[in-house]
Amino acid sequence: MRINKLSLTNFRSYKELELNLTNGATTFIGSNGSGKTNIVEAIIYLSFLSSHRVSQNQPLIALGSDQAIIRCEIEKEERTLQIDLEINANKTNRARINQNPVRSQREILGACQCVYFSPEDLDLVRGDPSTRRDFLDRLLVTQSPRIAGVISDYERIVKQRNSLLKTRAPKNSLIPWNEQLVNIGAVLTTERILLTQTLNPYVSESYAKLNEVKPAWIAYKTTLEGATTDLDKNKEIYTQLLEEVQYQEIERGTTLIGPHRDDLVLHLGDFPAKGYASHGESWSMAISLRLGSFNLLRSQGAEPILILDDVFAELDTERREHLMQSTQLAEQTIITAAVESDLPATLQTVKYYVHQGRVTKAGK
Repeated sequence: MRINKLSLTNFRSYKELELNLTNGATTFIGSNGSGKTNIVEAIIYLSFLSSHRVSQNQPLIALGSDQAIIRCEIEKEERTLQIDLEINANKTNRARINQNPVRSQREILGACQCVYFSPEDLDLVRGDPSTRRDFLDRLLVTQSPRIAGVISDYERIVKQRNSLLKTRAPKNSLIPWNEQLVNIGAVLTTERILLTQTLNPYVSESYAKLNEVKPAWIAYKTTLEGATTDLDKNKEIYTQLLEEVQYQEIERGTTLIGPHRDDLVLHLGDFPAKGYASHGESWSMAISLRLGSFNLLRSQGAEPILILDDVFAELDTERREHLMQSTQLAEQTIITAAVESDLPATLQTVKYYVHQGRVTKAGK
């Protein structure tokens, strides 16, 4: 998979931007605030229908505008797709595939697949469980775009159910929401457990290749004690536990069990990485999660775009080299860097310079 053309209109700092991209590595070099990360953010948004930097659409839209537009020509499996995504501040986003409107923007999910790595990825190790849940969910959506609907439905159900619990609504009003919570929540829990088990050997292998001494492994920690990859069994567990915590939920006014309260636990040897890993080990774990994801997707027949957003400056020489080797496996890699000296000397890449929202190709 690769992006041949990327066009931005009123997206962040770009009133208009047209880029022709090629196979291999492409690097955008510019100081902080120059607009280089805005370019990769557009690709990430196209892949997940959300930003890796902000939770709302408004910051993505240039000041004075009501909408931003991302246009992208993608070459995938010997097919060329034209994707147009209109990001709106005050109404639903709209999308087109090959100039044809789609009923929902979710229909473009899967057209552009990427794995990205950014300085914020240290939060995968040190941050809240919500960061790790989001990591799993984005990887699930990359594997199977239909999961985006499951995640959205589950979040809506929990929100509605919490509203009823906070107002101490009659118990019978919770019954239909309990049923939906179990059916949708069990699906998400099952998918996450299966993904964690499948991803684990790829994370362990990547971590070992960094010459780290301690073995690394990951496990899914769920509030549904005893949950496995058996969906029907998980529904039974969920139903039983929901009955057991019903009184507590009413007293506290919130949903106490389910995938919204789960975590991905990262281990180094016998200890959790969070709280025990050194700075270098934390970076190695973060790299391993991302590269493990990349290698898992490739093993399943996908060729995701690899995005490395301003990360080489954060890494020592050994970790830089390990990350650079992965760029040779990707059909297309998009890199950003503040200065050229941050890049490995042996990196073969097409270079662009970014200055105050202007993008210029090296040599022109």
